Amino acid sequence: MAAEKGSAFLLRISNGGSPVTYTTVAGMRTTQLAINAEGVVVTHKGSGGWREMLPEAGVRSVSIAGSGVFTGSAAEARLKQKALAGAADDFEVVFESGEAMRGAFLITRLDYGGDFNGERTYTLALESTGPVTVL
Repeated sequence: MAAEKGSAFLLRISNGGSPVTYTTVAGMRTTQLAINAEGVVVTHKGSGGWREMLPEAGVRSVSIAGSGVFTGSAAEARLKQKALAGAADDFEVVFESGEAMRGAFLITRLDYGGDFNGERTYTLALESTGPVTVL
């Protein structure tokens, strides 16, 4: 696999329409994605002192975090609307290779900040709700 540019690691939010189209969240400088798997330990006396895990069990989730410069885009307005409503929305993460991941996410944090002589910025955190698919 070839190296990929971080600037091509994009977070996109749905427009809520049918058919769904996705718009890139503008102004992002950093994007992070974590795939989480909660293991189920099934170790017993016969395990010989080694931990045993139950495959395909437990809770799986995907977390997304990012930060950027506020641009006043429609996608940023939709983020704020969903965060204030506590409502999930469909998101897509796209990598330079063309691979993408898509699913419903809840915005668990949306922060705004800015210095008196700097730009307005935002930081966000999303947690999956339901399955996330690789496209």
